[in-house]
Amino acid sequence: MAQSNVLEERPDDQSDNACIQEEAPRTIHFDVFTLFPPMFSGALSESILDRAQKRGILQVTLHNIRDYATDRHHTCDGYPYGGGGGMVMRPEPLVRAVETVLSRPRGWRLPEGRAHLDLPAWSADQPPVLRQPTPVILLTPQGRRFDQSVAARLSMHGRLALVCGRYEGVDERIRTQLITDELSIGDFVLSGGEIAALAIIDAVTRTLPGVLGHESGALYDSFSDGLSGLLEGPHYTRPTAFRGEVVPEVLVSGHHANVDHWRREQSLLRTLQRRPDLLAQATEAGHLTPEDRQFLSSRGWQAPTDTAGPSGS
Repeated sequence: MAQSNVLEERPDDQSDNACIQEEAPRTIHFDVFTLFPPMFSGALSESILDRAQKRGILQVTLHNIRDYATDRHHTCDGYPYGGGGGMVMRPEPLVRAVETVLSRPRGWRLPEGRAHLDLPAWSADQPPVLRQPTPVILLTPQGRRFDQSVAARLSMHGRLALVCGRYEGVDERIRTQLITDELSIGDFVLSGGEIAALAIIDAVTRTLPGVLGHESGALYDSFSDGLSGLLEGPHYTRPTAFRGEVVPEVLVSGHHANVDHWRREQSLLRTLQRRPDLLAQATEAGHLTPEDRQFLSSRGWQAPTDTAGPSGS
């Protein structure tokens, strides 16, 4: 894969903007490269992701990296040069898998039962020239932090390739010659990138129109633009009273403006209690109104002294 076909400035938050279209497409396709495709079957066949696939909004094609290894044991890992524990994913099978798939239309995969036998031609020396650049994302603890804003930007692509790392990691030449972005779902280590890939597929898919039951559902999720990047407040449903705790009267009043006002205050309060760092970000971005700031101050919040709100106060 030629370097000119990939996104640049990986460490930068803008790295997934290079191929963004003006409007999000109605559909998205994920090509997932993994050594363990069965890990995805349960999550993709239930609930929202299952419905999104049936509606034609989401398509996921799983590719077994081992199918692209040409030695008799289909080896995909090797001992690290310089010694040390663990194994490292070799570049040839993984790079061959990704370049072969991305050189073909969305949804293509090796025919069942023909893996290892009739692999398409591929050059280890000359990367293919792709007609359309596709982000190739490595799931790794070393990647930039995945969050709701990244999910929203990734949803603007029609096709994404997710590479699930395993063992001690991937050969560095996979990073330099193939990968266009690296994402992490948190400061912890998993056994592989499969769980992280599922989290990204879910988070990105639910931002697309038509996926959720209510069109504004994703807009008012925690961390979303509709909540200024803050946390959602509490939710209630039937029964009205449970073990002596009653649903707040405002929620059953039928007064929509009062309900919206209550929900905004509860969002601010919950964020103050659990993620005050998000309030600092919202303040810096100018997302807090004077009313927001006044409410928070009445609850003990101290606004950053070096950042002005939207009113300049």
